[in-house]
Formats: sequence, structure tokens, C-alpha cells
Amino acid sequence: MKPVIALVGRPNVGKSTLFNRLTRSRDALVADLPGLTRDRHYGEGRMGERPFLVIDTGGFEPVAKEGIMHEMAKQTKQAVAEADIVIFIVDGRQGLTPHDKTITDFLRKSGRSVMLVVNKSEGMKYTSVAADFYELGLGDPYVISAAHGDGVADLVEESLNIAFAQMPPTTEEESKNRGVRIAIVGRPNVGKSTLVNTLLGEERVIAFDMPGTTRDSIEIPFERDGQHYTLIDTAGIRRRGKVFEAIEKFSVVKTLQSISDANVVLLLLDAQQDISEQDAHIAGFILESGRALVVGINKWDGLTSDRRDEIKSDIDRKLSFLSFAKFHYISALKSTGIPMMMKSVDSAYKAAMVKLPTPQLTRALQEAVDHQQPRRKGSIRPKLRYAHQGGQNPPIIVIHGNALDAIDANYKRFLEKHFRETFGLVGTPLRIQLRSGKNPFDKQE
Repeated sequence: MKPVIALVGRPNVGKSTLFNRLTRSRDALVADLPGLTRDRHYGEGRMGERPFLVIDTGGFEPVAKEGIMHEMAKQTKQAVAEADIVIFIVDGRQGLTPHDKTITDFLRKSGRSVMLVVNKSEGMKYTSVAADFYELGLGDPYVISAAHGDGVADLVEESLNIAFAQMPPTTEEESKNRGVRIAIVGRPNVGKSTLVNTLLGEERVIAFDMPGTTRDSIEIPFERDGQHYTLIDTAGIRRRGKVFEAIEKFSVVKTLQSISDANVVLLLLDAQQDISEQDAHIAGFILESGRALVVGINKWDGLTSDRRDEIKSDIDRKLSFLSFAKFHYISALKSTGIPMMMKSVDSAYKAAMVKLPTPQLTRALQEAVDHQQPRRKGSIRPKLRYAHQGGQNPPIIVIHGNALDAIDANYKRFLEKHFRETFGLVGTPLRIQLRSGKNPFDKQE
């Protein structure tokens, strides 16, 4: 599971600057959702082989009683509740303020691990910039410059060490015993809890309730037609009998973590509503995460044929980038379409975990090149020599050859389509990596 880091502090201390540096992008996922302000941003970061989630919050005033500052404070408090570790940012040039002390009081009561970070320290001595902040009683401050990157790597490494130390270890054997891990994601009120109830109630068996994270999300193993699964419900799965359809509290962090932790994501859409930007955001994150995907369009029963045609057209237009996935039109309440959807879940998992022998991959590559060669770039035509598998979940196909930098995106899509058709890879994203051999005559007189 990816640890969650929340960036907290008063206005204009450099939270967003640090956020952009940690995510290495200004195109972070924005949670423009009901009940969440646009001042709350979510993004992914990575330190070596360790991925993590980052939450950027608005300026924090814990004692605000009304207006926009009160709303921003509510969202910051929620971010702290969802975080494994809080990075509390203060301004080294302004020094310690009463506002910083107020935030410290709140964070101390939150029970979360807190790292005190003094930002905007470029050109200043550590002893002078950090001295005032020892008064907060949060330990040795980390002195950084988010704008210049000074001290950021050490900060992230230490924060991840703390976060991972707090997480319960999961052995490979435990993961195997949980079966196919299915994350059910979607907007509030699309029927996620109803679908969970249907899946758990059809065959029998809740084996046990398993706390999954420090935020008390629950994973429930169950069995269906002899196959073992583990459900991860982003609304928080409740014990059978307590699952009910209501206005669910939507948590972006739980959704992102559930997607990352799953083998297969079941994206649930509401047939009685148009496809929204929020649906597309979630779908885009699933694709970026490389997770196998099945799409369920719920509440299909009772719709007129005209309305069904409108929904299908809307899906084709707004979710065309999910063409690799199977779409199922279902009713979670009446249990229609569920068996076929679960068969697609099994097929998507099988495709995501497939093992592709090098000789077969190379043969398929040669067939693709024989059918259509890549375009020349000037006097150079790329030469694709052989392929092998570079990973699973999602499958990664590594192609070796010469001058592969000249291959354009259209040809990569052609190769992806050919590999999909050849090996029957339905329901999973497919990554293609190109590696050119070194030219011995390059840069020689």
C-alpha cells in the first residue's frame, strides 16, 4: 500500500511548490468533487522504488469558524486524518508565528506522525533559520528550499521510512491467499455498496474482516464459484447486513490507494446520469496505474432504449481511452449481468498476470513488422529485432532494436494492438518499452 503524505501549513509557506517538486508535475489530480474544495490536490510521487501519495492542502487556519477559510480548514483536517505522516511547513524567512503554534496544537492532538519542515531557507545558515522553531516541540526541524530542491530528497526518504515502519507487513503467502484483489471504485451513489452486498450475498461467505490501513479501511475475502477474491470497497465495506445505499463519504485517498493495491479495478458508472469529469478522472488514474479494468454500468434496468443509446454514445465519446476494457450493463440491485461481469474480472486478471515467452513475442513482433514497417525518419528506418516480457500487472513488452527513438506514437499503438490480438490481452493496459542498441559509429569522426 502506498503511504500518504499530507502537506500542511499556513498560507504561502510553499506547500504547493513542494507538492509540485514531489510529484514532478504541475498536472496533479485535482479533487473537484462534492464536499471537497479545489484547494485540495492529490498526486503521486516516487523515491527510488518506493511510491507514495501526496496531498496538497490550502492555507490552514484551525480556529476559523466561517467562510472559505473554515471550509479549507475542514478539508485540511480531513487530509490529516487520511495521512500516514504530516509534513508541517513553516516559513524560515518570516520566523515563528502565533499561527504556527495554533497549527502545532491541532497536529499534536491528531495522533499523526509530524515532521516539521522549515522552507525558504536558501542562502541562510541552518542554526539561524531553525532556532526559533524548536519552541514548537516537534523535534529537530528539517531545513529545505522547495523552490531549489535543497534538502528535499532527505526529507522524503525519512518521511517514507517513518510511514513504512508504521504499516503492517504483508507476506507473499498472505497476498496469494487473498486471491484476486478487486477494487470497486466510482462516484458516490453509483451503487458500490449494493454491488458489494450482492457479491457477498450470492454464494455465501465472508471469511473475516481484515483491517487494511491505519484509516480502518476493510478488505473482505470471499469465494464465488470456487474462486477466491478479496473485495476492496472505497466507500468502506461494512459487515453484511450493515451495507446500505446512502450518501457515501467519498475519499480520494482511499480510491487512489484501492486502485494501487488491486489486481483488477471494477469501475462502476451510473446509467441514470451522464458520464462526468469525475468518472473520467478516476478512469484516467486507473489507466496510469496500469491496473486491469472492468467497467460496470449500473442501474441499467428500467431505462428506455433511447436513453440506453445516449449512455452508450456518451461512453464511447468520453471513455474511448478505455477501449481495452470490457463494459457490462448491469443492475446490482436485481443481480442482472453480474456473472458475466465477474467472468470478465477473471479474464482481465489472467491477462494482467500473463507470462509471454520470448520466442513467441519475437515471432509476433516480426509478424507486425512484416505487415507494416515503421516509417523512416530522414534516412533512418528503425529496425525492431526481438522482444521479451519486462513485467506483469500490467504486462510490459520490451522491444530491442536500432534507431527506435524514431518510432512515433501511432506505430506504438499499432504494435500494442497487434500484441493484444495475438495473445488475447483483454482487460489490461499494455506497456511497450523501446530500447535501442548503441551505435558503435555514433559521435565518431
